[in-house]
Amino acid sequence: MSEFTPGQIVKELDKYIIGQDAAKKSVAIALRNRWRRQMVKDDIKEEIMPNNIILIGPTGVGKTEISRRLARLANAAFIKVEASKFTEVGYVGRDVDSIIRDLMDISVQMVREEKTRSVDDRAREIATERLLDILLPPLSSKPKPVGELEEKDELELRHQRTREKIRAQLQKGQLDDRMVEIDVPTDNTPMLQVFSPMGIEEMGMNLQDIFGGMMPKRMKKRKTTVPQALEILTQQEAQKLIDMEEVIREATRRVENSGIVFLDEIDKIAAANSGKYGPDVSREGVQRDLLPVVEGTAVATKYGVVKTDHILFIASGAFHVSKPSDLIPELQGRFPIRVELSSLTEIDFIKILTEPENALIKQYTALLETEDVKLKFTKDAIAEIARIATVVNTKAENIGARRLHTIMSTLLEDILFNVPEMGASEIKIDGTTVREKLDAIVQDEDLSKYIL
Repeated sequence: MSEFTPGQIVKELDKYIIGQDAAKKSVAIALRNRWRRQMVKDDIKEEIMPNNIILIGPTGVGKTEISRRLARLANAAFIKVEASKFTEVGYVGRDVDSIIRDLMDISVQMVREEKTRSVDDRAREIATERLLDILLPPLSSKPKPVGELEEKDELELRHQRTREKIRAQLQKGQLDDRMVEIDVPTDNTPMLQVFSPMGIEEMGMNLQDIFGGMMPKRMKKRKTTVPQALEILTQQEAQKLIDMEEVIREATRRVENSGIVFLDEIDKIAAANSGKYGPDVSREGVQRDLLPVVEGTAVATKYGVVKTDHILFIASGAFHVSKPSDLIPELQGRFPIRVELSSLTEIDFIKILTEPENALIKQYTALLETEDVKLKFTKDAIAEIARIATVVNTKAENIGARRLHTIMSTLLEDILFNVPEMGASEIKIDGTTVREKLDAIVQDEDLSKYIL
């Protein structure tokens, strides 16, 4: 995190997201503040709470894309969840504490992978020795009479030379086609079916871990190629070299100090006309359950208790039907920073089609390159696609940049179907082609609702 200043974070987000400068700025400051807090030396460090953010804007303007890109930028435990997946405690469904449990799982996996990379060389050395023992079993260490010592030394010397020859062959890949038999652990955990109204995850534990630890690991023989055997043995040795207690301690520290939760679709749990009956009861219940997690509480996980006081929460929602003020007041207070994302314009659509690293035109060009066909779009074609997207978004439901996906797939449908038989090396799309293909659909409002 230290190498990314707020300006650099915004620059990285600019590569994939057009516009929405206010949202990028707020998110960049929040990310940098995570690092700043960890650098604070005094006791006040524990008092510095994260400023949670709520992103408000119509669908298809970049809210979810910001979260996806944040996950790669923030070298921290990050989880994106849909708020609509959760239900009030007592109802069938997932409870909000499972967010922190899932976040902890992600953090443990991250730390374990880092530790595995750090011991990889040592693990491969040990695995190589184990593989050489399989390819050339060691001599018996049974003591021999004194008169036979010289013969034994000669035998050991010859054995060592043969071992080194096999090692050289192994490193050069000359044994890659050879099959070997190795011992691998078998999954002997008993199959359990648990009937519980609360769901088994409420226990915060994994029954398979409990019962798996009680029973000794059984090994089974497996025939595999030498390279695969080396990989399996390296993984086994790496697991032995890693201190899992240290991994869990580090993972817990990361979650508590730099964990980020992105709560998408939070508007789906906001009730416009909150009543005492119907689905709104469950919606408000989810908000009440979410409140202590956002405020700061201790959640029991299978790795131990995790405190949520300094986890950053970023929420987002379109708020078409409801408003942010429909959330319960306590939850509103826990999201002090509100950022409104603006609807996309025709100029934005032109930029979205061409500028980002994952731009739609670049994606389709790359797809057709696999057929040895060069796809070219003229400037007026791009402008026409952007114009049609704006028109359809105005006439029908405004779905933002997602409209470009439907327009592009309709425009290129025949080309994508016929290109293997066309034999063309270059296909050029101009404004006239776009109009001929799409104008009739755009003018027929009923048809455009279904096709575009």
